[in-house]
This record gives sequence, C-alpha cells and structure tokens, in this order.
Amino acid sequence: MPRAITLIRSDSLSDVAEYAYAATAPAEARLIFLAGACPLNEDGSTAAIGDHAGQAAKAVENLQAALDAAGATLQDVISTRVLVASTRQEDLVTAWNVVRDAFGDHDVPSTLMGVTVLGYTDQLVEIEAVAAVLDS
Repeated sequence: MPRAITLIRSDSLSDVAEYAYAATAPAEARLIFLAGACPLNEDGSTAAIGDHAGQAAKAVENLQAALDAAGATLQDVISTRVLVASTRQEDLVTAWNVVRDAFGDHDVPSTLMGVTVLGYTDQLVEIEAVAAVLDS
C-alpha cells in the first residue's frame, strides 16, 4: 500500500539530527491525531518504574497499538514529540534512542523535550504522534 508520508530533508541544515526536518501528506490523506502514548500496562499500572529506556519501549508498544486501532503503523507517522521527565540530557537521549530505533529508517520530524512531570505516578516518558494514511 502506498504511504501518504513524504519526509523532507534540507542540504542547508545539519545532518547531525537523526530525523527529517519536515514531512508532508497529500490533501486526501486521513490524519490521525494520537493521544500521548504512556508507559502503562493493561491494568493501568506504570511499567518499568525508574527506567527511561523501559518506559520508552512500553510507550512505543502502546503507540503501535493505538496506531493499529486507527488502521496505521509506525511507517504512517508524520511527526512525534517525545517527552521525558528529567533534567538530565542523558535521560532524554536514552529514551530517544529507544524511540528512534523503533522507527528505523522512517526518521520522522521529531522533538525531544525534557519536562518537569508527566501525568501518571512514576511516569518518565510519553510519546505524542500524528499519522497520515491513504484509505483505499
């Protein structure tokens, strides 16, 4: 199935970033706005308490489940925002590496942010995403 997403890179911007700088979707694409994917287990408890990488992995798993329910995959994501409750850059990078690896070659435009606190007890990571699909 053809993808709706076109990732855009710029030769005038640094190639150090591990993501495209922009992305587009055609007017006929169906946009999917996802709630922040949290590292919650099915029973509502927080997964991987104290573990940025573990929480990032669980958040990606939950993001994939929400995408699946909407008829999409990670390859349909057009942008992400990764929120990490920490003041330490290395914690942000730890979470980012898990998310980045999950997306593989689909290096969507992304923002990585350190925040003071997230909504659930012991929550360290949340992933916001927008996806676009072409319905057949």
